[in-house]
Amino acid sequence: MSQFKKGTLMKITLSAIKADVGSIGGHTKPTTKMLNEARNCINKAIQEGLIADGLVTHTGDDIALLMSHTHGSDNHDIHQFAWKTFLRASDFAQECGCYGAGQDLLVSAPSGNVRGAGPGVAEITFEYNQKEPRPAESFMVFAADKCDPGAYNLPIYLAFADPMYCAGLMLPNMIRGFSFEIIDMSYRGEEQDKIIVLDAPEDNYKIAALLRDNERFGIKNIYSRTYGQQAVAISTDRLHLIAGKYTGKDDPIALVRNQGMFPAPEEIISPFAKAHFVGGNARGSHTMPLMPVPINTAASGIYCIPIVSALGFSLNKELKFSDFYVDFFDNPAWDLVRLKAQEKALEMRSQGWSGPAMLPYSELEYSGFKETITDLISKFSIKDRSYTKP
Repeated sequence: MSQFKKGTLMKITLSAIKADVGSIGGHTKPTTKMLNEARNCINKAIQEGLIADGLVTHTGDDIALLMSHTHGSDNHDIHQFAWKTFLRASDFAQECGCYGAGQDLLVSAPSGNVRGAGPGVAEITFEYNQKEPRPAESFMVFAADKCDPGAYNLPIYLAFADPMYCAGLMLPNMIRGFSFEIIDMSYRGEEQDKIIVLDAPEDNYKIAALLRDNERFGIKNIYSRTYGQQAVAISTDRLHLIAGKYTGKDDPIALVRNQGMFPAPEEIISPFAKAHFVGGNARGSHTMPLMPVPINTAASGIYCIPIVSALGFSLNKELKFSDFYVDFFDNPAWDLVRLKAQEKALEMRSQGWSGPAMLPYSELEYSGFKETITDLISKFSIKDRSYTKP
């Protein structure tokens, strides 16, 4: 039976929460037992009425929970459910001797929501009434592995601010543009974020000036300036800032509403054909291209190349979405992009440790590389410029 009648207003929330809680043979993919346990938890939550619908997938070694519900963003019960689900999957990881069991669960038990506790969170709450300007609700979920949270900066900017990639920006319902909520990911506030809001198209150059630094600034949310509705939510936590040490890359997840007042799916995914360079890769310390892959792909490519998946959904009047979805990157058209990404990766890695092939020192400071460099720096000594080696 429908939860509401067509034409009535209801606030619904989409919650996408992901975490790396263990994987097989290194940082590759979760075990079948881990994924089945997460699916059992989702099914139980649906039966008990906590959520309307849910889906469990993985991209590389990250398990992603996608849920629809009516409890709003940052809801205690939803976030605690996700945390407990990851704990159950982590138990199976430990039982199987998996690598990195519980890796992204960085606190013993979060008191409220899981933001800042390790899992990546993207949530959008909106009114759903099945009439104009949104007679149908469609959305996408992007999940990335082996890369930092700024990995979506370039493609999402191009999709929502550049008519060369999104011709729909010239249409009446989008021509006023979008507001970009950009977060300073280096800020270490306990309960607050450091945010600036800039408007496209008039602030495009300012937006680009910030988003060029994938390691510090990231898109957190995007809103339609015509309708005031949220289009995008992206997880932006830096795990090394939370843990105080390197525990793995941040592997962002994103929710993107599409069609109508927002860009179409093809306009949103097209910028990913660039296979643009991001920070991440093996040991999280290299600059490598982002390869689009089908859902449930293991992180087992050469040099552990950064990967991203993209699923598309429609939401019905029961708030259901999981019976049908489209895997946007599971298409022969993306084979050429994957080949390009691999060629770019091999060329970059052929440069080894030199220059831009590896991330700057500031991004290495929470990994073991810092210990090596710091030890060497401590052994430098001051010499007069007339000094010559005896």
